[in-house]
Amino acid sequence: MSLRWLEAGPAAHRADFWAYGAAVALLALALLVAAPQARWPWLTACVVAGAAAWSLAEYVLHRLVLHRLHPFRRWHGEHHVRPSALIGTPTAISATLFATLVLAPAWLLAGAWPACAFTLGMLAGYLAYVVTHDATHHAAPPGLAGSSWLRNRRRWHARHHRRNAAPACYGVTSGFWDRVFGTGVALSASRGAQGRAPKQ
Repeated sequence: MSLRWLEAGPAAHRADFWAYGAAVALLALALLVAAPQARWPWLTACVVAGAAAWSLAEYVLHRLVLHRLHPFRRWHGEHHVRPSALIGTPTAISATLFATLVLAPAWLLAGAWPACAFTLGMLAGYLAYVVTHDATHHAAPPGLAGSSWLRNRRRWHARHHRRNAAPACYGVTSGFWDRVFGTGVALSASRGAQGRAPKQ
């Protein structure tokens, strides 16, 4: 069965940039304008915690869900076969998952403002992931094009896509969790030198 249904058109592909950019801006504005100023230090900590949580979620989802669990493994495999195709999770699905798995539980556990702050951190992390992943496979947006950071991210992600290599480099926006869990490789090693095989 063809998996071409996973591929979005250019407008649908760009929906993540607009939807999550707007969500991040609106949540940040709501926190700055309406949240009690006395709670700003706590809410700032919640934003940072959300961004950190996204960083770990990005690694875990990529390594354990997209590379090991069916049917996600098969769907993600299509991205590996055609890395420049506009394949990804539709915005309506990812937004629903954020609302039900992040915002709602955080609201029940901590209340409205901490939930909004934590969700802001998660959404900002996801937006960074979407922008970075797109820039590793397509033209980079102004400000990122030509940066040493993006060059390193592209080399890191190219190592992840390399055929006949041990699975590695699952982090897209950062290599931090790959280093923690032993699935990263030195960028110099990814250019062809034989390095230590990372853990799967």
